[in-house]
Amino acid sequence: MPELPEVETVRRGLTATFVGGRILAAAAHRPNLRFPLPQSFAERLTGRRVLDLRRRAKYLLADLDSGETLVMHLGMSGSFRVEGEPVGEFHHPRGKPGTHDHVELAFEGGARVVYNDPRRFGFMDLIETQALERHPLFAALGVEPLGPDFHAAALASVLAGARTPLKAALLDQRRIAGLGNIYVCEALHGARLSPLRQAGGLKPAETRKLARAIVEVLQAAIEAGGSTLRDHRQTDGELGYFQHSFAVYDREGAGCGHPRCGGMIARTVQSGRSTFYCATCQR
Repeated sequence: MPELPEVETVRRGLTATFVGGRILAAAAHRPNLRFPLPQSFAERLTGRRVLDLRRRAKYLLADLDSGETLVMHLGMSGSFRVEGEPVGEFHHPRGKPGTHDHVELAFEGGARVVYNDPRRFGFMDLIETQALERHPLFAALGVEPLGPDFHAAALASVLAGARTPLKAALLDQRRIAGLGNIYVCEALHGARLSPLRQAGGLKPAETRKLARAIVEVLQAAIEAGGSTLRDHRQTDGELGYFQHSFAVYDREGAGCGHPRCGGMIARTVQSGRSTFYCATCQR
């Protein structure tokens, strides 16, 4: 499933088309994705101007001048592509209409945004903008790791008293919103902290290192366009390239890249998910 960097990459790719743009026509080629589309979905989008395009955790949020927000989640295989007239530096026409093109938005000026999702695990909804933070999808989400409220003190607060393994705590969206398996593994390696440690037992210096590593890993992944493991594509059709920079993820048996470590990357399973780490230097 796309993680925070992949979703942020998509947001940046869509911004030139969405923000300030008016949706001249909307079409839904099926009544549902993962969940049923909201009632009168196309009609409620048609004629609306997009005021802003935000990201919250792994959700894309397009605020409309109708007072509603178009909430979009990519699921496992969802992607957007921009077609038509050039609309900014991110635009590169790609491909022809596909079998799994489920939602289309035609914008003023000639651009067309197409949502494609072969597995249909993604979803879209229309929610009153003022009620968004109270909606069940968002009410329990934790701090944004790339937001101004995320720092060592905030991380210490959300981990305080947690007896779960450190990796599990970082994946808990109620604590930190948007972190996924790949980038937690990478951040823990960068901070030289074991994913098996008790989350509430970090020392202040370790918490500072981890907070810094989380931000650095996410920023590097965004600059690389995210990680393409199976389905993720940017809005111009390009693949993400951060997977070529993985320090530990999916590198079982490879040497640790930390200087003077000499250890090997190991794999274990936590809560049904693969964890990659160096048992020598991650303590």
